[in-house]
Amino acid sequence: MPGISMRYIVDDVDAAVEFYTRHLGFSVALRPAPSFAILTRDGFRLLVSGMTGPGGASQPMPDGRKPEPGGWNRIHIEVADLEAEVATLHKAGAHFRNEIVQGVGGKQILLEDPAENPIELFEAPKK
Repeated sequence: MPGISMRYIVDDVDAAVEFYTRHLGFSVALRPAPSFAILTRDGFRLLVSGMTGPGGASQPMPDGRKPEPGGWNRIHIEVADLEAEVATLHKAGAHFRNEIVQGVGGKQILLEDPAENPIELFEAPKK
């Protein structure tokens, strides 16, 4: 049965696969070409596509714009202890767009993958 997926355009598929599997608990479900991989975590599918290659995701739009990494739409991953996750990722050399912020619904921070695509790490309020 088809599932819901998100696609990120990345400039280095190998670096993206390493990052998501090593630091965020994803597994490689399919790697049919060097320029494409399907990663999974808890039933979620993340498609990582290179900026070049035979697939349709890397093709320019009719107006000439080309797909590129680094926008603001993001994966949202809930974690139990945000401070601990951030500390572990800092030690691993990960890059963040901001510091932890507190909002009405909990705490969050924006982590960047190697292509500067954002991942929101989120901790819900303790009950």
